[in-house]
Amino acid sequence: MLIERSSSWKEGFIKRLENHEPWDSSTLYNMSYAITKNNLITDFTGLQSLAYLPNIKPLPHQLQAAERVIEQMNGKAILADEVGLGKTIEAGLIIKEYMLRGLVKKVLILVPASLVNQWIEELYTKFHIPALLYKKNYELDYVDVVVMSMDTAKRSPHKEKIFAQDYDLIIVDEAHKLKNHKTISYEFVKSLKKKFCLLLTATPIQNDIFELFYLVTLLKQGHLGNYEEFSAVFSTKVRDEERDGYLRELVSQVMVRNRRQDTGVEWSTRKVHAIPITFTDKEKQVYAAVSNLKNISSVFSDAFSTMTLQREMCSSPDATIGTLMKLRQECKQPEEITYVEKILGQLESLPLHSKAKKATELIIQAKDKVIIFTEYRMTQLYLSDYLYANGISNVIFNGKLSKSSREWIKHLFKQQAQVLIATESGAEGINLQFCHHVINYDLPWNPMKLEQRIGRVHRLGQEHDVQIYNLAVKDTIDDHVMNVLQGKIDTFEQVVGELDDILVMKEQSV
Repeated sequence: MLIERSSSWKEGFIKRLENHEPWDSSTLYNMSYAITKNNLITDFTGLQSLAYLPNIKPLPHQLQAAERVIEQMNGKAILADEVGLGKTIEAGLIIKEYMLRGLVKKVLILVPASLVNQWIEELYTKFHIPALLYKKNYELDYVDVVVMSMDTAKRSPHKEKIFAQDYDLIIVDEAHKLKNHKTISYEFVKSLKKKFCLLLTATPIQNDIFELFYLVTLLKQGHLGNYEEFSAVFSTKVRDEERDGYLRELVSQVMVRNRRQDTGVEWSTRKVHAIPITFTDKEKQVYAAVSNLKNISSVFSDAFSTMTLQREMCSSPDATIGTLMKLRQECKQPEEITYVEKILGQLESLPLHSKAKKATELIIQAKDKVIIFTEYRMTQLYLSDYLYANGISNVIFNGKLSKSSREWIKHLFKQQAQVLIATESGAEGINLQFCHHVINYDLPWNPMKLEQRIGRVHRLGQEHDVQIYNLAVKDTIDDHVMNVLQGKIDTFEQVVGELDDILVMKEQSV
């Protein structure tokens, strides 16, 4: 069928023009004018999308964050609210607002694999945005809003499909994992064609200030100068209050950060306790022997190997045995093998681990559900057996679990087990407000991992005070870890802003 543009209007137009007739009914004109004016978005003040979102009532800080990103930051921002304050809600508001204004159609959302389903569900149920989970056979030309894991997106052939698209908006959740320009993820995101970009992370500084530099540079090239300029001015170890204030001001132009105490929401109290552990004489002997390995064999001369064994010895005999048996295979000299086997025998004969004993006491004292965070899977198994031997039901949560298994373990923890024993993967993407006791059995080197762990329970919806127990063995590598953590916390607070309590250096009563 042939479609042609009508030209019948010309006859009426010429007739009115030659006879000085009225153009049209003023009533109809005024009605048309009023409708058109009402549909116009005349400025960028306030959010128009709220009228179309009956399933959500954003909190004031979430509304303010979305407005600031749109009105002041031109859609390029780091959303860095503390854990549990609803960064996903803020991102959803921004997507919806830009879609309503006609500025965004194609959206790519890159998240950890464990959070893919959570994003899709929230966008659909709360914002009426039909986001799709990416499948390898999808043609992205026909998908407007797609959610995919970062691990999938940065690999071929998927990355080539993504590079071929012109996205209006890119969102990266857990953006601190981009780290710096040397990582594949960072280069991948940098190479994407995008008009707007949101980076979501509660912890924009994980280990050093340069991580923040690279996140800001990803959004706004040159905002903090080039690497050499930034390093010369801001990376010196001697702190300068005026310089730190200037850096905070620069960062605040591309970063929104809300703290719990600033939201107007009544929060439960976070109570952090330092729990020092004293090794038994036998444990001290084994720890000394492990520390002396660097003087016995070149296999253990690497500082990292020694430090790893010391950390594992502060965690469980099983964790230490696993690593020590692997390294023993590299030993060549008989005296080296004899020394290692002697330590293995001592580890196997230890009756119990002092830290495990203290953790069990805390669990019994809590008389409630408890999350234990450990760095090692062998320690998970050791603790699980030890707790069961003491009549304490528990389940294990780690990165080896499939998505369905993760959900099942969460269900078992909520309905049946008293204790969830989790590795670091358990601190990502799970919300456990029904629990309010956290034992940091092994302290990480990174204070932001502590914040992520605590944020699993101390978040919106938590009705109880949250008890945090940080365990550390005295006169061991744990003391050094505590000092490193405190130094990194100081750096974070000088540049980004204050943190809620995650660490205390002195023992507190529990």
